[in-house]
Amino acid sequence: MGRKKSGKYAATKFKETTQRIRDYLAEVDQAGLSDQAITWAYEAALMKTNVAFEHLMEECLIVALNNDSKPFSDATSITFPKHMTEKVCQYLVTGGKFFDYSGRGGLLGDIGKFTGGKAAKHYLYVAVQNPKYHHALELLIALRNYAAHESPQSKQTMRKAIVAYRLGITSTPDKKQLDGTNAPTAAGAWLKAQGRFGYILDRLDALADEIHQGAPY
Repeated sequence: MGRKKSGKYAATKFKETTQRIRDYLAEVDQAGLSDQAITWAYEAALMKTNVAFEHLMEECLIVALNNDSKPFSDATSITFPKHMTEKVCQYLVTGGKFFDYSGRGGLLGDIGKFTGGKAAKHYLYVAVQNPKYHHALELLIALRNYAAHESPQSKQTMRKAIVAYRLGITSTPDKKQLDGTNAPTAAGAWLKAQGRFGYILDRLDALADEIHQGAPY
């Protein structure tokens, strides 16, 4: 029999992964690599961080649905059984594909759909919507998308996330705030300077700690 999914276990595994990523980046920084090689190494670490975070969110949503299907029934106007297997819950969370979401706002929307969201004060929604994690999540998602696609759209989204982080605002920067700012040439080029990747990892670890504390099991 496989291990029963657990929010606490998922948070613990996430932090084990981020520690391995920190160790990897320490090796990269000490390896005497070229500037280009370091940039790409940081982007590889970014991808791994994003995958780990997606797994954390997916596991927690499966646990939430498995524990209480009523919020999802209310959100979809379809009555689901009170008790469903984890495999069925996983299918409902992922749509039979892979877990994906559109930005921090989209993630909160998905969490709300499966947990009842803000009104229900579910621990996962409360943790992810906490303003102190806002910039780390926006940067993680925007930088990852630019590293993966390098499209004009993803570059502009990354630029907005970086400017909002620099200004310390949670709203989307307006034209005046964006004037005179340029997006970095690569996601890894921005992440490898001034401890920026460390900032994102620190915030994500703190979020995982909050999830661990709030999860019932």
